Amino acid sequence: MPTSSSASTTGSAKSTSGGVQSLERAFDLLERMADTGGEVGLSELSASGGLPLPTIHRLMRTLVACGYVRQQANRRYVLGPRLIRLGESASRLLGTWARPCLARLVEATGETANMALLDGDEVVYVAQVPSKHSMRMFTEVGRRVLPHSTGVGKALLATVPDDEVRALLSRTGMPAATERTITTPDGFLAALADVRRLGYAVDDNEQEIGVRCLAVPVPDSPTAAAISISGPAGRVTESTTEKIVPVLQQMAAELSRALAGSGS
Repeated sequence: MPTSSSASTTGSAKSTSGGVQSLERAFDLLERMADTGGEVGLSELSASGGLPLPTIHRLMRTLVACGYVRQQANRRYVLGPRLIRLGESASRLLGTWARPCLARLVEATGETANMALLDGDEVVYVAQVPSKHSMRMFTEVGRRVLPHSTGVGKALLATVPDDEVRALLSRTGMPAATERTITTPDGFLAALADVRRLGYAVDDNEQEIGVRCLAVPVPDSPTAAAISISGPAGRVTESTTEKIVPVLQQMAAELSRALAGSGS
């Protein structure tokens, strides 16, 4: 007996966009779980997405069986460990896609260019192209830092609601890397207000004395991302900032388009 007639009523039916509906729904569930902090109940998923509970339960059972979701003793669901491997691989690829833009940024500014992501409560550097100057800044790819003392951290958190930023800072603390580091939540929130107003972030000797960093977010990135240049404070001055920031913003827009194209 033909089975094609039943496909339209199952999760394997094609969606109106030409994709497979069950896959679209499963990824939507994963993204909504991430939006809620990684833990959620079936009723919450049903209320926020409009799918019937039996459909959500069937999809979640499949995700649990594959290791992408885990069910806890309290019957709530959390994101599973297999996603970590996917995320790490995607982060490496994101850095690979960013390198051509970062290389052009180095050519245009003369300073070391970086790309960083917000991973949980930390900033992780995923790509770097070094300056050609003999005196240059170097940050190891894969290095993790707290966001409150970095330009990329400010750029990444500028779009996050203030109450969520305060919660993050309460978890991480705000240790001083230098005497210039911002060490109070109110001071950091004021700095984020400046980022929103100016369109870029500054690390002015806050992570390392003698080093200044300028950073901007990558618009519409699939995950929160920022790019930056860093160099000696004697080269990255107030006057050079006016020239560098438009280049940073242009390269961030180009990287945004490149990332969008890579998923098409």
